[in-house]
Amino acid sequence: MIKYIEETTEYLQEKGFINPEIGIILGTGLGQLLTEIDIIKEVSYNHIPNFPTATVEFHKGKLIYGTLAGKTVVVMQGRFHLYEGYSLQDVTYPVRVMHQLGIKTLLVSNASGAINLSIKKGELMLIEDHINLQGGSPLAFKGVEQLGSRFTDMSAPYDATINQQLLAIAQENDIKLHTGVYASVVGPQLETRAEYRYLKIIGADAVGMSTVPEVIVANHLSLPVVAVSVLTDECDPDNLAPVDIDEIIAMAGKAEPDMILLFKKLIQSL
Repeated sequence: MIKYIEETTEYLQEKGFINPEIGIILGTGLGQLLTEIDIIKEVSYNHIPNFPTATVEFHKGKLIYGTLAGKTVVVMQGRFHLYEGYSLQDVTYPVRVMHQLGIKTLLVSNASGAINLSIKKGELMLIEDHINLQGGSPLAFKGVEQLGSRFTDMSAPYDATINQQLLAIAQENDIKLHTGVYASVVGPQLETRAEYRYLKIIGADAVGMSTVPEVIVANHLSLPVVAVSVLTDECDPDNLAPVDIDEIIAMAGKAEPDMILLFKKLIQSL
């Protein structure tokens, strides 16, 4: 893997991806942040050596380099998921590449469902902790110790200092920012009523199909990471209606301006 990472990094550096300070992963329906970025370079995933290719129709599949709020950023427009048939090593490969390029902080966004029904769709949740229900680890491969500690500590996977900065920014800008626990499942099917009840019992406030693998690898690399969920639906097992993907995308779009403001103000302060 080290050889692959070096090949990918060299290719991107030749394309002009020079010393980015911050990495950003954009989740489902959360692409409008790009309108705030002064784009310098962009490369389609399918042109990048050793990179997976996004297969989900609302994940665009580009790596973008530019400036935002006075900082150089590298942005994943579209991420990878286990449900696309990728391995956990594939899903997290871009995090390792962004780290090799030089990022010092990783910001992650996702769309998720609200298990905690005091959180309403269209609102934001800052992830304070997570539950990995994806059935594996992105660190479970031969030679992982060459890239970082095999037994990575996860007692505080999300950077507490940056989380406090985000909460302060939210308060200053009158943005409702909940805090909670995010459970990551494989998907792509949505949960049953019994599964939603189970998730509530084990302490989840929100559920989605991403983010946790990337956060584990960020911790493996000692890379400070924060993550914000946009709640796109309410997972009430007693009043469960069929999921409308178009509504989920629309709800992500509704909450997106607040998320963009949070990320912009945070980047200014980093």
